Amino acid sequence: MIRPQSIGAVTPQTEHFGEALNLRSGGVLPEYDLVYETYGALNASATNAVLVCHALSGTHHVAGYYEDDPGNVGWWDNLIGPGKPLDTRKFFVIGVNNLGGCAGSTGPRSLNPATGKHWGADFPFVTVEDWVTAQARLADRLGIHRFAAIVGGSLGGMQAISWSLQYPERVANVVAIASTPRLSAQNIAFNEVARQAILSDPDFHGGHYYEHGTIPTRGLRLARMIGHITYLSDDSLAEKFGRNLRHGRPMYNFDIEFEIESYLRYQGDKFSQQFDANTYLLTTKALDYFDPAFEHGGHLPAALARSTADFLVVSFTTDWRFAPERSREIVYALLHNQRNVSYAEIDCAAGHDSFLLDDPRYHGVLRSYFDRMKV
Repeated sequence: MIRPQSIGAVTPQTEHFGEALNLRSGGVLPEYDLVYETYGALNASATNAVLVCHALSGTHHVAGYYEDDPGNVGWWDNLIGPGKPLDTRKFFVIGVNNLGGCAGSTGPRSLNPATGKHWGADFPFVTVEDWVTAQARLADRLGIHRFAAIVGGSLGGMQAISWSLQYPERVANVVAIASTPRLSAQNIAFNEVARQAILSDPDFHGGHYYEHGTIPTRGLRLARMIGHITYLSDDSLAEKFGRNLRHGRPMYNFDIEFEIESYLRYQGDKFSQQFDANTYLLTTKALDYFDPAFEHGGHLPAALARSTADFLVVSFTTDWRFAPERSREIVYALLHNQRNVSYAEIDCAAGHDSFLLDDPRYHGVLRSYFDRMKV
């Protein structure tokens, strides 16, 4: 089947905010930029806007391609566009690069106006709630007072949930995919091992590696390899690589022998050339800190009582990073509050990364939900 046409060539935009942003950590950003992209057209009543929140390594480039770089296709291009599940003939879709990111929005690589140097390790800690506050300010600038939906996978789903709690009157629908209301101890442990790989890299220089002209490549590569293992299921790794040897027999050395080793090193090398180490540290800590139930004695139904949005929650059977049980926690808490919630648990072998793929059952669920949505 021929995939419906892409949204086409897109152009990032930058919005500057001169007013300070007070962060939950106690830090302050005196000014900042947000880079974003939009797809489709905002209707006259400004009721058809959908915000797509990105995951750890995602960016504002959600759909379409760049005219000067046609191979640079948005990370959710299979989902967003004319005739796709999130149809841009009906919706005005927005993607934003989060604060602390490394794709144009103000982050550790940006210049600190107080010093004229890169923020580096001095960039303040940011949380999911801070990202949502900044996104709300951007929505104000765009004339959007209420979103038809906030959508996100993984960490993006956390932001969507937080939107419904911080600005319940501004959200009609939440679509939280392969997400969780809080990280498990195991997830925090994986994040800590990844951070230690970066922090112990001799090229890290306490987070001020920009001034030294270095990149903690080894640490960032290892962090990505650790993370990437958790995004895939055992079945998907077995199907793709099994125990295949590159040379057909053991070579008895520490070079690449198994195909899975080659794949992980490739992913690590690619990521270390594109992503910023300080951004990785900040983003994984934001993941760790997210826990809306914390201020309610750990009681999630009490935390979600503020939300008035309708929900679609989607999980995947082989996702062991954010397992279906975590999604069902969200569903049960919403039902406890008598909210409208739909839930789909998709049998897909790809693990956590399933939310990025073309699974027809998954896309069918999303298409049906968006088709029914009134704007």
